[in-house]
Amino acid sequence: MSLNLALTPGEPAGVGPDITIQLAQAERQEQIIVFADPDILKARAKLLNLPLKLKDVSSNYTGCKSGEISIMPVRASSKSRAGILDPSNSDYVLECLDKAVEACSSGFCQAMVTGPVQKSVIAEAGFQFRGHTEYLAKITGVESVVMMLATEHLRVALVTTHLPLKEVAGSINKELLTNVINILYKDLQQKFGIENPQIFVSGLNPHAGENGHLGDEEIKVIQPVIEELNLLGMNLIGPIPADTLFTPKYLTSADAVLTMFHDQGLPVLKSQGFGKAANITLGLPIIRTSVDHGTALDIAGSGLADYGSLKTAINVASHMATRK
Repeated sequence: MSLNLALTPGEPAGVGPDITIQLAQAERQEQIIVFADPDILKARAKLLNLPLKLKDVSSNYTGCKSGEISIMPVRASSKSRAGILDPSNSDYVLECLDKAVEACSSGFCQAMVTGPVQKSVIAEAGFQFRGHTEYLAKITGVESVVMMLATEHLRVALVTTHLPLKEVAGSINKELLTNVINILYKDLQQKFGIENPQIFVSGLNPHAGENGHLGDEEIKVIQPVIEELNLLGMNLIGPIPADTLFTPKYLTSADAVLTMFHDQGLPVLKSQGFGKAANITLGLPIIRTSVDHGTALDIAGSGLADYGSLKTAINVASHMATRK
């Protein structure tokens, strides 16, 4: 099966264009279609001193040779300089995402892969934007999605994503946790081919609440949801204290780990595989993966960016797309 994968480089001032151009240096079986401003990519390729030929996406596909990549032109509002943020280009960043989603929804592309965006500059431009995960859920009309990062040996999903820490405990309720687990379980089966996923669920509080002495969310919400879903045939284990969950005792048999908030699980995953992990949005009507890092403005245009995570994200997207 020949795959068309939509790629959005993300913030034009960051390393997204760099790693896109680095990706183009190797031949690939999939057709990678970049939704971006051609002038931004050409200027960045010149800065990096790397060859780049942009192929018209409407041309007959014969595979991309080294140094070339297919493009779906999206024009930026302003010229972009490596490392220099410009809020006027925020609408361009979002338009790239919108057009890539349209390509996937129409069936022209079988998955989309996203480069890093700068949430702060998009917010400064006046857009309501908490992150890719929430934005893609909104524009595809999905109420509930799940953010999961994956390395070769570890998958970590999140109950809450980009929330201030003070809002996490109040956000975790039976409905949210049930929806997250259902999405995670279903997509592990359908998109990763795991017939009966074993999922380890962390507690929220230190020592998983210490029988209610350090918090009662485990007793009131997490444990009851686990028991209820296990009665329906799932294979959930927990709540387990987060400080002991990420040990070989559990991870050797875990198909995925579910943590309650962003910085509870992702520091562990990134310590194991930063730069070689993929961010995956579960529960969408389309396949979406992303890099595991930010815009790295300080090294944009320097040639120091590593495109390993982008390769991983593309490989994961290809694997998921071929399972459909």
